[in-house]
Amino acid sequence: MVGVLVRPMIADDAVLISDAFAAFGWDRPRELYRRYVSEADAEKRVCLVAERGGVFAGYGTLLWISDYPPFRRESTPEIVDLNVLPGYRRRGTGTALLDGLEAAAGTRSRTVGLGVGLHEGYGCMRAMAVRNGFTSAAATCPTGEELCTTTSVSSQGRLCLSMTPQI
Repeated sequence: MVGVLVRPMIADDAVLISDAFAAFGWDRPRELYRRYVSEADAEKRVCLVAERGGVFAGYGTLLWISDYPPFRRESTPEIVDLNVLPGYRRRGTGTALLDGLEAAAGTRSRTVGLGVGLHEGYGCMRAMAVRNGFTSAAATCPTGEELCTTTSVSSQGRLCLSMTPQI
């Protein structure tokens, strides 16, 4: 994407990312991002950061071994914790991160998984996933049990839509 630089996350990004999301009322501890970098160093996870004009815009991670049972059974890597700051949404930032994570997944797998919450807070992510070729694989409850292979919406947003594309 023109104007979006996607690069590996480094330990020094922890403060930047945590503070950027705190400005929007989202409490994400710095230690989380330090753990992500440590897991990337151990080749358990891929962590990417997006910048626009040299300014932090978002990040995303890919777990090589998913915690979600159906993805784990099929050895499907999973994109988890992809977040873009509000001012950078719908400008190609999320797609650039998604492309980078899919490219990483493609080095080991023909598919990649993505779990997306069904309440309104995940609307942008669901729309972006569909625009980028993800299709519904299953609806699940928070424990990871598959409920069905169609999309169902809980009024409390307790279901998770699992999506996979061919890559």
